[in-house]
Amino acid sequence: MTQQNLFLGIDCGTQGTKAIVLDASSGRVLGLGAAAHTLISGANGRREQHTQEWLDAFTEATHRALQQAGVDGQDILGIGVSGQQHGLVLLDENGEVLRPAKLWCDTETAPENDRLLQHLGGESGSLERLGVAIAPGYTVSKLLWTREQHPDIFARIAHILLPHDYLNYWLTGRAVAEYGDASGTGYFNVRSREWDVALLKHIDPSGRLEHALPQLIEADQSVGSVLPAIAERLGINPNAIVSSGGGDNMMGAIGTGNIAPGVITMSLGSSGTVYAFADQPNVSPLASVATFCSSSGGWLPLICTMNLTNATGVIRELFDLDLAAFNALVEHAPIGAEGVSMLPFLNGERVPALPHATGSLHGLTMTNLTRANLCRAVVEGTTFGLRYGLDLLRQTGLQSHSIRLIGGGSKSPVWRQMVADIMNTEVICTEQSEAAALGAAIQAAWSQSGEPLASLCNKCVSVDPASRTLPVTANVSAYQQAYERYQQLVATL
Repeated sequence: MTQQNLFLGIDCGTQGTKAIVLDASSGRVLGLGAAAHTLISGANGRREQHTQEWLDAFTEATHRALQQAGVDGQDILGIGVSGQQHGLVLLDENGEVLRPAKLWCDTETAPENDRLLQHLGGESGSLERLGVAIAPGYTVSKLLWTREQHPDIFARIAHILLPHDYLNYWLTGRAVAEYGDASGTGYFNVRSREWDVALLKHIDPSGRLEHALPQLIEADQSVGSVLPAIAERLGINPNAIVSSGGGDNMMGAIGTGNIAPGVITMSLGSSGTVYAFADQPNVSPLASVATFCSSSGGWLPLICTMNLTNATGVIRELFDLDLAAFNALVEHAPIGAEGVSMLPFLNGERVPALPHATGSLHGLTMTNLTRANLCRAVVEGTTFGLRYGLDLLRQTGLQSHSIRLIGGGSKSPVWRQMVADIMNTEVICTEQSEAAALGAAIQAAWSQSGEPLASLCNKCVSVDPASRTLPVTANVSAYQQAYERYQQLVATL
């Protein structure tokens, strides 16, 4: 038997934590585990989570993955952590969490974001200074909100961490950050790859926030080894090293082999993302394109839509349909849903940039108002949002010969064909749909072994030939008409 090199990849998302056990010698995923999180929601846009749930889910998912893999946790050589971006975890000087974590989907701090954006000189000023236009979900407005709403808590801040930074801190006792996830804070310059300390001093002249910043490390550097008590709790080797980790999109890029120009990753999750690797920070003049750093040493121009499977799920629930029945109805309706258009902006929207928009239906008549047309209209509407974003990315000079599709929606052949036709590009899924957890495990292997990232990706990332989907010429032109209708409706907003 060949020597196994076992690594643990963790992805802590909004809905739950996934764990995978990867053998970096064979490139095979040996085991998967998962555990759910709950969300604290408020009508005012509050979206928060108790960090203790992450730790419990991390432990449970790890135990399940090790059990399924049938391996001894003492053989784990390293851990990589992927986390939901933009969240804020505040610790006091004893390392205790001060309040629930505010998440990427929290919009309670939109007024604070508006004031900070004004201070930066609007979106163009923010792009010029930071290389990104700060949006309501970013971490920076959460800091201003905390200072104003919870001054008692603010006075005790000793560490400001992102969700994945916090999990690394829990594992190792070290507070560090890496460039990819740091890009989404709103107080980090993506061109010079350093913190914007002056912006934090604007929020709090005392310098407390500046002193609470974690140290930045490179993507291939390790944070340290696992603390003995945590290793025991997880049932793994206490000498396992913890890699820098990164944001879920950065880890998803590694987990889809998107570490060189030419590949586009598209994620069909509760939100939708489209991103591609760039070796230069070509910052788009468009605020909707976020030119984040990658967690592989380059950049990752990215667009994010706020409404995807969360929007299709609402229609499914409305009609009490399971996934198979929903997909059958989508397939039954013609392209363009007989003139029914849905603008699925149930959460507001980031791309197109319509933060205060709501969802709407257009073009309804006595004859076209059917379940099938409504089901198709919601899937088309969300996919047109991704096309809108892909067009923005292509304006920055991005070339693509194929789209690597991940996320829950990628499992639907109907949706895969729709993506291929609307984007007029070949689509293929990766074998491992948990791309962020896989990317985290690959990064851990890179950090621990020093084997080049490209050779690890070649070995560990495989595409599923059965999922390869080519655009159908007749469909491409039919969708183009429906897409133009969508663009006209968006323009009226």
